[in-house]
Amino acid sequence: MRLYLLAALILCFGLTFSQAQQVRLPMPKRSKYTPVQQLNRDGVKALQKHDVDKAKKSFYKAYLIDPNDPFTLNNLGYVAELEGDIDRAQRYYDQAQANTSDALVERSTEPQDLGKPVAKIAGRTAEGPMKVNELNSQAVRLLNQDRAPEADLLLQRALQIEPKNPFTLNNMGYAKEKEGELEDAIRHYTTAANAGSREPVVIALNKSWRGKPISEIAQQNADNASQELAHANDVNDRVARLNLRGVSAMNRNDRKAARAYFEEAYKLDPRNSFTINNMGFLSELDGDKETASSYYDQAETARRASAHVAVSTRPEAEGRAVGQVAGQSGTLVDSEMEAVAEAKRRGGAPPALRTRDNRIVVDKPRPSNNTAVPDLNPEPTDELSQPAAPQSDQPPQLKQRPPEQNQPQQNPPL
Repeated sequence: MRLYLLAALILCFGLTFSQAQQVRLPMPKRSKYTPVQQLNRDGVKALQKHDVDKAKKSFYKAYLIDPNDPFTLNNLGYVAELEGDIDRAQRYYDQAQANTSDALVERSTEPQDLGKPVAKIAGRTAEGPMKVNELNSQAVRLLNQDRAPEADLLLQRALQIEPKNPFTLNNMGYAKEKEGELEDAIRHYTTAANAGSREPVVIALNKSWRGKPISEIAQQNADNASQELAHANDVNDRVARLNLRGVSAMNRNDRKAARAYFEEAYKLDPRNSFTINNMGFLSELDGDKETASSYYDQAETARRASAHVAVSTRPEAEGRAVGQVAGQSGTLVDSEMEAVAEAKRRGGAPPALRTRDNRIVVDKPRPSNNTAVPDLNPEPTDELSQPAAPQSDQPPQLKQRPPEQNQPQQNPPL
């Protein structure tokens, strides 16, 4: 939705008379704007200068004078839409449509809407575009709070609705840049710039962006991100960015990507306290608490252990030394292992043999064998005490020694 004001209707008549008489019709002078009209005009002017607060005050003053004016209702809906309050915006648009009017739009933030009846303009925005505005507004607030992964998820939803929206693409580029994903940031910035939109920025993270065309802002952001990427070839910079990407992926619940980033960072610098701590985190996720504890112990004294945590999956860890955070994590893991061991001791159950992926090793059961094992050294016995054998005309057969039974072999421990 955009903003609209009442246009004065000037009707021009051309009359012809058969007797070639000349008729002069005095044109009425343009009347002054009513207080409501003037306040709406002032509000639109303020928005054209990107002063949303001033515009909002003007529209509310007009609303207090005439709460049924369709232009005022439409303009209040637009402001609510800018603020991300989609429900309130829709209510204003519905009220503007209910109070139908044939008055024409005289001033608007959108030139193509000039001269159109307000009844055909108010509430015109579809569910899709309005939802995109809402998601973008929420994402901007999250980015202001340094919550880029959460903003990323909202912007993904917005791009599903409108994939080529330049504002959403620019905001996604900014979110990716905050997450350390410079390549993805440049791609989104470039796509927004190539859209060639001249629509000005109204609400922005950077005040200097306001009033400038969105494609121009996106191109500037793409250039800045490209320069940053060109200077990020140092190993320390690459490791720091990989760790940032891993933490951001975890905050988006993308464990597969996080694991890949953390493992790549560890390969580049296995003595870095951040990379060691993150490997301990992965081991803890896998349920391998012994390995996690070992990593955390190393991270406490590794290189850069005194550096402060900037981004974490736990907000309470941000701002603290990574070595201190690793020490606390190690203590918690050790306590959990001791608690499990104590519970097993109290239960009286024998300790279970486990593989490295935490699966319990189960011994294969021995096969039952009811056949008695023959005595290899039998004592001599009296033949008269043995049961009588059946008679036969065949010569007696020598008794065969039964083979030894093969004992089942246990699986070796893994």
